Amino acid sequence: MAIATVNPATGKILKTFETLAGQEIERKISRAAKVFQEFSRLSFAERGKMMLKAAEILESEKTELAALMTTEMGKTLRSAVDEAVKCAWACRYYAENAERFLADDVIETTATRSFVRYQPLGVVLVIMPWNYPFWQVFRFIAPGLMAGNVGLLKHASNVPQCALKVEEILLRAGFPEGAFQTLLIGSDKVDKILDDPRIAAATLTGSEDAGIKVGTGAAKRVKKVVLELGGSDPFIVMPSANLGEAVQTAVKARTLNNGQSCIAAKRFIVAEEIADVFEGDFVERMQALKLGDPFDERTDLGPLATADAVTSLHADVEKSISAGARLLTGGRPTVGGGFFYQPTVLTNIPKDSPAYAEELFGPVASIFRIKNTEEAIHLANDTRFGLGASAWTNDAKEQDRFVNELQAGMVFINQMVASDPRVPFGGVKRSGFGRELSTYGIREFTNVKTVWVK
Repeated sequence: MAIATVNPATGKILKTFETLAGQEIERKISRAAKVFQEFSRLSFAERGKMMLKAAEILESEKTELAALMTTEMGKTLRSAVDEAVKCAWACRYYAENAERFLADDVIETTATRSFVRYQPLGVVLVIMPWNYPFWQVFRFIAPGLMAGNVGLLKHASNVPQCALKVEEILLRAGFPEGAFQTLLIGSDKVDKILDDPRIAAATLTGSEDAGIKVGTGAAKRVKKVVLELGGSDPFIVMPSANLGEAVQTAVKARTLNNGQSCIAAKRFIVAEEIADVFEGDFVERMQALKLGDPFDERTDLGPLATADAVTSLHADVEKSISAGARLLTGGRPTVGGGFFYQPTVLTNIPKDSPAYAEELFGPVASIFRIKNTEEAIHLANDTRFGLGASAWTNDAKEQDRFVNELQAGMVFINQMVASDPRVPFGGVKRSGFGRELSTYGIREFTNVKTVWVK
């Protein structure tokens, strides 16, 4: 795929970019390795000052940054503004807490002194997707750079201007040249870069196939890797739930980021006794969503990011219907320019269809009916993914069962799944391994060094 800005709302190419040649890639890796030696020795206070400046830039220029995100990947302008502000929050959070998170852990032994020290690994290859073009990157930057690592960003090929803007923000914030660099390259260059001995580790958010390739490549070189590979998140609604709030949140959880979020609710698992009411209200609210120009403040849903995304999503919907699923609303791309897809709801979904357990990346919801808690848990877990799960119930025993038995890295009770700098983010099963954010995230790319002094 060419590296270019293609406006998803119109389908028009706005700007193209040349990919980096081998010599340019080598210069950037060399610069990163050299800068790491100095950057890693800075105090937390020195790195924190730069990170706080980055937060100031993100907040003060949030409207311009949001316009860039909306232009390149189609998210609504107001959600893009929220994304810029959230990045600033993460920067501040780690600027203020990194030193505490990475303080020596004293351990009582027979030694005179024994403790664990957390030290940065070095140059990290950061491979990120287009759906949150700033947040995904700052999810590494804030903890990773505060820990003393440096980064090389291989961003998705359809958000090159966002990728370059992130590097620019950090340079303006005072980070040394080379502490975080953007590589405008295709995915075909990733394995060779990963093979370079100066690359200490990698982190990837993306597709299952991309994760397998990078995970295999890292394993061959015995390098640390964190993988976040998406999911088919369940949204369970039981009879004791506040049904009105559950339905309202369900629509938001499915259409978040135009339906293109790894933690968006995909499968709505509803108790039979409330299913008719839930389904009717849910379909009505999905039909009421305004699809259109993401720069228009009245728009609820913008376009999908690429033409291929529309083609893939529609193929999954058609396969599901052919297999026996019933279409309640939507079910096709819109006519005219841009990469738009109608808000869609499916039910009566057979197990051998994509809508049963795959990650449909767009505004397509699957509704299932269950008889009891046991059935809800079984259906929720009947997927190879295990990223997030949302369960709606005011029954304490049901809450405990969902917390303990749902196979997911994150379980939210009476709330939609969300990322937050204060809590760890990541999954199990085919959703990947390792954690981002919180104390756990900042320690992922550190050497957990045991120190024993007699």
